[in-house]
Amino acid sequence: MSGALYNAEILRLAATIPHHDRLSDPMGSAEKRSPICGSRVTVDVNLDSQGRVSEIGLLVRACALGQASSSLMGASAIGRSPEELAVARDALTAWLAGSGPLPDWPGFDLFTPALPHSARHASIRLAFEAATEAAESARAGLHA
Repeated sequence: MSGALYNAEILRLAATIPHHDRLSDPMGSAEKRSPICGSRVTVDVNLDSQGRVSEIGLLVRACALGQASSSLMGASAIGRSPEELAVARDALTAWLAGSGPLPDWPGFDLFTPALPHSARHASIRLAFEAATEAAESARAGLHA
């Protein structure tokens, strides 16, 4: 079973996380931690004048699934609004819980083998939870 869970593509993504440096002066930051396994993801973001992510920085201390999810999030977060990140986060949460369709985000189908492993779901969600919170915090700072 673990062979299917930690497949070659998951391991490749885990080893190639984009934007794998924190931003020096982010507009918004958030850290999320899984109480089950201790995985931790910190996301920094800057927003452009349209309120979309213009820069992102990641600090990922997570299992291979958390790293792979961070890689997918980081690869497609630039240009997204806080609302779009929230939609992806919520869709991922619903899909992992078995109450929603496959989310509309590049690569999520790779996590299909993790569906029956609910103890792994928190790590998969971390990057999307942190990115959404960081982007919402950055937006609040723009309107303060």
